[in-house]
Amino acid sequence: MKAMILAAGLGTRMRPLTDHTPKPLLKVGGIPLIVWHIERLAHEGFDEIVINIAHLGWHIPKALGDGSHWGVKISYSDEQEEGGLETLGGIVKALPLLEDSDPFLVLGGDIWTDYPCDPHKQLSDGILAHIILVPNPPHNPDGDFALEGNRVIDNPQYTFSGIGYYSPKLFEGVDYGKAPLAPLLRAAMKEGKVTGELYEGEWLDIGTPQRLEQLNAELMNRY
Repeated sequence: MKAMILAAGLGTRMRPLTDHTPKPLLKVGGIPLIVWHIERLAHEGFDEIVINIAHLGWHIPKALGDGSHWGVKISYSDEQEEGGLETLGGIVKALPLLEDSDPFLVLGGDIWTDYPCDPHKQLSDGILAHIILVPNPPHNPDGDFALEGNRVIDNPQYTFSGIGYYSPKLFEGVDYGKAPLAPLLRAAMKEGKVTGELYEGEWLDIGTPQRLEQLNAELMNRY
């Protein structure tokens, strides 16, 4: 299975830290956040990773290279000309690098988690996506989606973690262009084609300088 790390965000809420550095290269415990993801994915058995880039994107290939340092192959989906295509648009543009992997994993580049991603995960017949939900953090108290058994429904209960396994079939017929993922997921949910699970382990959306500082303080105390 291939994995995709979403790394094309503008990092607006992270300013001024992202004025000169793309958010995935901000350091957590002295190591760029995206490197934590790459190391974890390599450890879990993923050997091909796609990374989309936009804001100050050229810094990312310069820092990471082809992935051989971690024993993986990294390919880049370049959105610098478009200025970022949001999650759905980014996945659609990267499909030529992903479509021979069914399913493929997508992981938000601005989260911190110990969720054990599974390179051998399979989707049940007729299922187009399997997404990971987490308990609601303070900045998203109402949540995004709910679970009925293992099916995800469009009711606010838990927060979407930014981690999901997707079939390329989910994106069939989707036009190229800037677009969020949630509406496509909601349409699939109505057809009963999205499963999910609640993960109650470590997870943090590092969306602001304050949350980044909080995580760095926690890691300093931990190690």
